[in-house]
Amino acid sequence: MSAPASYAPRGAPTPVVRVAYAALPSRPATRAAALAGATMGTTWSARLALPEGCAETSARQAIQAALDEVVAEMSTWEDHSDITRYNRAGPGWRALPAGFWHVLTHALALAEESGGAYDPTVGPLVNAWGFGPHQRAFEPPSPAAVEAARARCGWRRVKLDPERRAAWQEGGTYLDLSSIAKGHGVDRAAQALDALGATGYLVEVGGELRARGLRPDGQPWRVAVEVPDASDAHALALPLRDLSIATSGDYRRHAGSGDARYAHTIDPRDGQPVRNGLASVTVLHADCMQADALATALTVLGETEGLDLAGRHGLAALFILRETGGFRLAATPAFQALAAQS
Repeated sequence: MSAPASYAPRGAPTPVVRVAYAALPSRPATRAAALAGATMGTTWSARLALPEGCAETSARQAIQAALDEVVAEMSTWEDHSDITRYNRAGPGWRALPAGFWHVLTHALALAEESGGAYDPTVGPLVNAWGFGPHQRAFEPPSPAAVEAARARCGWRRVKLDPERRAAWQEGGTYLDLSSIAKGHGVDRAAQALDALGATGYLVEVGGELRARGLRPDGQPWRVAVEVPDASDAHALALPLRDLSIATSGDYRRHAGSGDARYAHTIDPRDGQPVRNGLASVTVLHADCMQADALATALTVLGETEGLDLAGRHGLAALFILRETGGFRLAATPAFQALAAQS
């Protein structure tokens, strides 16, 4: 099988949220299925009760088709994707497919809300630091290279025309939707299962998850948030029903080591990898696309500003911070309420 289309390095480890479910028991009139596949340089999986008249093959194909469409629209790793064509285009308006438009609209709204801590035009900086589709040996770029990349960034460079569903390409603007498109892929996979009549499922792509209803045995879906030290220890387990969960963390994907260690999350405001003591941020939201992007935005903002933004919007978010001798957890009231249900 050919290598899957990707938003991240092929073979990259998954983020810091793990599914914590037992084997799905069968019961009368329930056909439990466990499906899996490859996408976006990682894997996807789905656990569900198959709807009446739906075969496993049909469910698997529906999920894969939904994810393939997201890749075709928004993968910077694919030469012929819609986002690659936009990034290579000269000045002018570019009509976008519906999914691309939906994701970009939300990305730009979050860029404004976060004061530019989240920025879908951060691609040149991601590439400069060696985390893009054309990777080089991990070494910090020169200050001149960082400044050259910053000159091409800025979310206000992208203007939208809703009537034509088009985005303005100023010339040299490079969109990178890696921090939101995977979550959107989870949502699209869930919508594909909805269309088949599924009412209870857990869909996951590279560690980002969305749940609907209950497990086939009537129990809630549960996910485990890991302590981000590669030890497989759990911070806590959460029930997940009609919610999505996504995590942004630095311990699995980074470059260098020790004092020279730097995360793959870049702060668009100064062009540098994030170094604010945060090991990971986990967000729960009805939409996985929103959870995915918000986790990145809160990571860049850091504990104080991130908790402020999360609190203003009533977000369920967990911040895990590195401190001397271990980790400290800081959670929003909404997250604490969910954790109390566990």
